Formats: sequence, structure tokens, C-alpha cells
Amino acid sequence: MSEGKVPAAAIWALGATQIIGYGTLYYSYSMLAPAVATELAWSQQWVLAVFSLALFASALVAPVAGHLADRFGAGKMMVPGSAAAAAALLLCALAPGRLGFTVGVLAMELAACFVLYSTAFVALVQLGGSNAQRSITHLTLIAGFASTLFWPLTAMLQDHLSWREIFAVFAVLHLAVCLPIHAWLARLSRHVRENRDNRTEPPESKEPASRQRSGMSPLFLLMLAAFAIEGFVLSAVLVQMVPLLAAIGLGASSVFVATLFGPSQVASRLINMLFGNALRQTWLALGATGALCAGLMVLLLSAPALSGAILFAILFGLGSGLMSIVGGTLPLEVFGRDGYGARVGWITAARQFSSAFAPFGFALMTTGLGVFPALWINASIGIAGIAAFAGIVIMQARSRKIEPRLGMEIA
Repeated sequence: MSEGKVPAAAIWALGATQIIGYGTLYYSYSMLAPAVATELAWSQQWVLAVFSLALFASALVAPVAGHLADRFGAGKMMVPGSAAAAAALLLCALAPGRLGFTVGVLAMELAACFVLYSTAFVALVQLGGSNAQRSITHLTLIAGFASTLFWPLTAMLQDHLSWREIFAVFAVLHLAVCLPIHAWLARLSRHVRENRDNRTEPPESKEPASRQRSGMSPLFLLMLAAFAIEGFVLSAVLVQMVPLLAAIGLGASSVFVATLFGPSQVASRLINMLFGNALRQTWLALGATGALCAGLMVLLLSAPALSGAILFAILFGLGSGLMSIVGGTLPLEVFGRDGYGARVGWITAARQFSSAFAPFGFALMTTGLGVFPALWINASIGIAGIAAFAGIVIMQARSRKIEPRLGMEIA
């Protein structure tokens, strides 16, 4: 199969939409929640609970979004996704009360399924085929600046605008920036697909049988379990990282330590982009999950030492940054391009399901057992994630041994 190279302009343009998408649909919400709670006479916990409910609903829709991206083209689906995101943000801005705001947030996160990573990765694969792995790494590196840009931007806007006006500004960003870019990507993808269809293709696929398997195979189910476990471990800590660090004795240093997480994420993606070309994505997934567990173990064994907490934040950030990459590259490496969108959709759903429950579950553990036992349990769950990714490595190795034998028997 002839494969192309994803144009750099497409990666940078898509990166801009991911920064805006994650900045407006995810990172800014927690900053605007206090103002929303005050005006709507609602507790801040309920405003955040609405967001968690919306994330859970989006997990249900993610596989459908992936299937539609496969069938109609990711770029084509991102165009109405941008319009829907703008409409949802505007609905939040104009909401007369709690119910209207809840509907707006729900619509916002459902629209996110069609404009964020899971669909963006499919767009890159449809542009570049199996060569898109490096492009996915580039995209995650660019999009990694979403929180760095939108947290201070949202804070600056709050000095001059109400939360309703900020949501309206965000809606304009989706209409004025994201929608035109996604429309251009849809045309580019159509052009690439037409060129590919016009080429003379080899009479038979050169991909091994392990990459042609589709559907809910044992290997894919194991992959879903691995990503679900990783999602739990990450979300349990990230949602309450600052109060968690304070609870183990770091006090005022908690905020400083937490700020190291974001730069470590970006650094991991940059390092992988520069030096990780020859590394198999299964091993990268193992390393990422290992970094998450190592960070937790360092924190547990060194608390309340500041040096240990700093190393924890760096390791946890490195693991998180790499997991963002392998969420898109691992299914491509293992299963190939056919049905890629649906598989990424299911992986996104698995991660968001566990991520939606993790903060609540971890809070119950800390309340009932204490902070340190809860962290030990979370680290143990992370070790289960390492075992799951190791299982994928073993199953792939066995598959590669079996396939040559099958070829000899057929010959």
C-alpha cells in the first residue's frame, strides 16, 4: 500500500485547533466554575459534577464518532463538530439557569468527541496512513501547550469579562479559527483519498495477519483494559494533585511541584519526537505506564521530602505525555489503518469511563483509608496496567512467530 507524508501545514493547523479545543472545552472549565456557581446559586461541586457527567456521556459517544470518522472522513466530521462546539459554548453563555447550563455543557463535551484527539488522530492517519505515527507525536507536542496558553488567557479574560462573555468568545474562536481549518483539512483528505484510489495498488496486502484483525479480538480487549487502567491512575491523581500533595505534608510547595507536571508532559513528547523513531509503540506504552508507577512509588517512599515530590511530578508528567501519544500510535502499529477510527474511539471511551469514576473512587479511598493507603492502591492499579501492556507485547511476539509458520504451510 502506498503511503504518503502528512503535510507540515496540516499538522500545525490541526495543532492550532487542538489547542483551542482543549483550552476551551476542557482546561478553562475549572477556572470558570466558581463564577458559574456564584451566579447560578449552585455549589461549585455540582458545577464540576456536571462536567464529569458530560465527560461520561462523551465516552458513550466516542466509538460512534470514531466509526463515523472511518466512514465519512475525519476532516468531514470535524467541520460540523466545530459548529456544534461553538453552538454548545454559546448555549452555556446564554443559559438562563442550571438546566440550560447543564444541557450546554453536555452538548459541549459531545461535540468534543468530533474535534479533539480521537478524531484528529484519524485525520492524520487518513492523510498519511501508517506514516502518521510521527505526525501524531508532532500533534501532541503542539497541543501540549493548550493548558499553558489557556489557563493564563482565561485568567486574563476574567479580569475584563464575565464567564458568559468568555464562553461567547470561545464560541467565536471555534467558528472563526477551527471551522475553516477543519473545512480545509476535509478538502485535503478528500484530495489525498482520490489520489490514493487512482493509484495502482498491489494485488494483495503486505500487512501481517496480526494487523488485519479487526473487531473485539482478545488483543484489542486487552488494549482497552490497559488504557482504562492508565486512565484511572492518571485521573485519580491529576484532578486533585495540589490538595493531594498538601495532604502528604508538602504545604505551600504543593503548587510549585504541581506546576512541573505540564512542562514534563511537553518534554516527554519532544524527547520522543527527537529520539523515539525506532522505538516500537508497545514498548513506549510500557515505559509510559512504568513512569506513572515509578512516580507514585517515589512519592510514597520519599514523602514529605520536596526532592521526592519534584521527581514524582516529573515522572508522572513524562508518563502522561507519552500516554497521549500511544493512545493514537499503538492501535495503528498493532492493527493498521483499516478501522482505525473506531478503535481509537473505543480506546477514548475506555479511558474516559475510568477517568470519570477515578476522582470519586480515589476520594472515597482517601476518606475511608487515608492518603497513603489510597496512593498505594493507585500504584498497585498502575502495576496492573504495566502487566496489561506487557501482555500485548507477549501476544504480538507469539503472533509474529505463528505467522511465518502459517505462510510456510500455505505455500
